[in-house]
Amino acid sequence: MPITPRTLSGFKDRLPKEAYAKSQMLKSIIHSFEKFGFSPIETPHLEYAEILTKQGSDEIQKEMYRFKDHGNREVALRFDLTLPLARFIAQYKNILGLPFKRYCIGNVFRGERAQKGRYREFTQCDFDFIGTTSIGSDLEILEVIYQTLKELKIQNFTIYINHRKIFNGLCEYLEAKEYVNDILRIIDKIDKIGKEAVERELKQSTPLGQEQIHILLNFISKKQTSNATSLLQDIQSYKSLNSQLKEGIEELESLCPLLSLVIPENFYAINLSIARGLGYYTGIIYETILKDLPSLGSVCSGGRYDKLTQNFTQEELSGVGASIGLDRLLSGLEELKLIDSKDTPANLLIIPLYTLNYAYESAKELRELGLKVEVYPEITKAKKAFAYANNKNYQWVMVLGEEEQKEQSYSLKNMQSGLQEKYASLQSVYEKLYQLP
Repeated sequence: MPITPRTLSGFKDRLPKEAYAKSQMLKSIIHSFEKFGFSPIETPHLEYAEILTKQGSDEIQKEMYRFKDHGNREVALRFDLTLPLARFIAQYKNILGLPFKRYCIGNVFRGERAQKGRYREFTQCDFDFIGTTSIGSDLEILEVIYQTLKELKIQNFTIYINHRKIFNGLCEYLEAKEYVNDILRIIDKIDKIGKEAVERELKQSTPLGQEQIHILLNFISKKQTSNATSLLQDIQSYKSLNSQLKEGIEELESLCPLLSLVIPENFYAINLSIARGLGYYTGIIYETILKDLPSLGSVCSGGRYDKLTQNFTQEELSGVGASIGLDRLLSGLEELKLIDSKDTPANLLIIPLYTLNYAYESAKELRELGLKVEVYPEITKAKKAFAYANNKNYQWVMVLGEEEQKEQSYSLKNMQSGLQEKYASLQSVYEKLYQLP
C-alpha cells in the first residue's frame, strides 16, 4: 500500500517561488553582514545536550528535541545559534583572536506550537560581536539590523530597545530578584496575552503582591512622547533606587546619542516592556517589529550577553549579537506583498522548434556572457512550450525554429506584451536582457 505523502506538523516544504524568494533574501542579508566585516562560521545541528541545557529557559528546555544517538550519547538539536557560538568561541578563541565578528546562517529546532510564521524548524541569521564591552559594539549590531532591513526594501519598522539591568534592578527593588527570570518570562508575553493575563500569571507564579505588580506594570507601560531621550528623562528618578537601575539607564543614555548618528530616530524607540525571555542576556536588548504587521512579532532580536561562555571557560568573554528570523520575516513580507517572487531564477527560456543543437549552443554562449538560461528539453509545438513559459512566469523566451537556424538569427518574444523581435547576434540578445535580475 502506498505511503501517503505528507509533511510533519510544524515543518514546511517550500515550492520554487518561495524558496527562490528566500534565497534572494539570504544573498541580501549576507551582503549586509559582510559590509560590516562579519565573517561566516558554521556549527553542527546536533550538540551534546549539556551544551544546550545550561542556559536555555525552562520553556525552551521543554521545546528542545533531545535524544540518545547511536553511541548512547545525550544529544540535542540546537534551538538557537547563540549557545553553539559560546561553545565555539571557548573552543577556538586562541585561533580566532578577539574581538571576533561572526555571522552564521542555519536551521534551528523548537518543538513549540506551530502557528502563522512560526515553525518547528526555521532559519536564523545570526551576527555577533565577541570579546569587547564597548558601547560601540552594541551600536554596530543595531546599525546592522537597520541597514539589513533597509536593503531588503523594508521601510516601516521599529527597533525597540531596553536593558536587562533595568529589569534586574526593578526586581531587586521589588524584593524579588531571585524570581527575575520567572518575571521576565511572563512579561515577555505581554504583547501576546495582554496586560490582564500577565497580571494574573504574575500573581500565580511569583511572590509579587498587588502593589508590587502595579509598580512593575506601571513602569513597563511608560511610553516615549517624542524620542528615546524623552523617555529616559521620565525615568531619571529610578536611578536612585539601586545600582542596577542606575547602570541600565545610564548605558541607554550613552547609547542614544550614538544611535542618532547612524539610524534615523523614527526607526528606534526605548520600550521598557521588552524583556527577551532567554536567560543569558545581561545588558542592552532589542526586538524589531514590522509596523504594518505587529501581530507577526519580532523579526530580528538580540542583545548583550556578558557571561555566555561561563560554562566552558573561567575567562569572561563579553558579546553582543542579534538574530534575524528569516522564515517569519519572509512570511511577513509575503503578506505585505513586498516579495516579488519568481518560479525560476533564469532570465530566459529557449524554445527549440527545429533542432536541439542550435538551442544548446546558444544557451551555452548566453550563459558565458552572464545570463541565466533554461532550455526547453524537447522539440515541440510552440503552444505547448509557451504554456510552460507562462506557468513559470517567464517574461522572455527565445524561439529558435528552422528559419532562425538557417539565418543564424534569434527571435526574442516578450510573453507579457506578445511582441517578438529578431536579433542578429547573441551579444545583442544579451545587451537587451543583461539588466534583468
